[in-house]
Amino acid sequence: MTKMNAAMFYAPKDVRFERIDVPSPGPGELLVKIGAALTCGTDIKTYERGHPAIIKKVPSTFGHEFSGQVVGVGEGVTQFKEGDRVCTCNAVPCGECYYCKIGHRNLCEDLLILNGAYAEYIVIPARMVKHNVYKIPDHMTFQEAAVSEPLGTAIHCIRHAGIRQGDTVAVLGSGPLGLMISRLAHLQGARVILSGEITEERKRVASEFGVNEFINILEVTEPKDRIQMVKDLTDGGRGVDVAIEAAGFPQAWEEAIQMIRKAGTVVFHGGCKAGTTITVDTHAMHYFEHKLIGVFHQDPDDYRRSVNLLASRLVDGRKFITDTMPLSQLITAFERIRRFEGIKFAIDPTVM
Repeated sequence: MTKMNAAMFYAPKDVRFERIDVPSPGPGELLVKIGAALTCGTDIKTYERGHPAIIKKVPSTFGHEFSGQVVGVGEGVTQFKEGDRVCTCNAVPCGECYYCKIGHRNLCEDLLILNGAYAEYIVIPARMVKHNVYKIPDHMTFQEAAVSEPLGTAIHCIRHAGIRQGDTVAVLGSGPLGLMISRLAHLQGARVILSGEITEERKRVASEFGVNEFINILEVTEPKDRIQMVKDLTDGGRGVDVAIEAAGFPQAWEEAIQMIRKAGTVVFHGGCKAGTTITVDTHAMHYFEHKLIGVFHQDPDDYRRSVNLLASRLVDGRKFITDTMPLSQLITAFERIRRFEGIKFAIDPTVM
């Protein structure tokens, strides 16, 4: 076990499949054999245009949603042993900086980010091992355990939304995170309207997750028509109690604002391209007491809750996996996601 398969990022749209050295765990670290690595919108955007926070030097391994089995234990590690099945969040705060100390650990000034899931093996750093690695139960597959990272961000989002039983919630975006947010909103007792690219697969999964109504933006192409359709589904046509944007486009941010009732809440979960802006109606913002909230990433407690939800299958991680593909077909999997042909694909790094 000296060489392994890996997808190496050299530049935007330049990923090469190579044989590289298997890393060794240092003190406090774990060497994990990847059981499943999942496609993610962030990794797709990284492939298409790079990512200064995730890819700081090239060539680099990449990919960040994974689970696997411990095959090497660094000096000083006592809570894990070889053979343990584990999952981890790909980022962990320092616990010492200004934002960690005031309770915003997701905004840590020294956030440690782990990259490299599209490979046969990965080393989990000591700080991550200490705070953000969990053993997964025998009944949980590697694929569903790998869903824990994005689900943690959805939990962080819902935690800020203030949803109450009987609320009506609009979710904009039908990708994996939109589906996760829809499920969590349903578990909070909300009636959920999902607006997005509603494929047959996504509609089936969303229905199983408790979504009540759908608006297919491939058919209803005008934002004003979608806004009116959402309002028509609410008490007195006033608008939803909460709108959650999970698509990552400025137009969708503005659309979400126009869907809420007076004193309603908008949560912006989808990250837009740097430098983009939105326009806010200041009259409505002031006189209607709108609450607009930005959310980013997750903290360790969100991730802990994510693992628990998946273990209980209150959120069934298996429903997000469309198919399994070999490592050499990673870019094909990205392209299929872009064409709305699946929700997530599990990548098997042992197969080139």
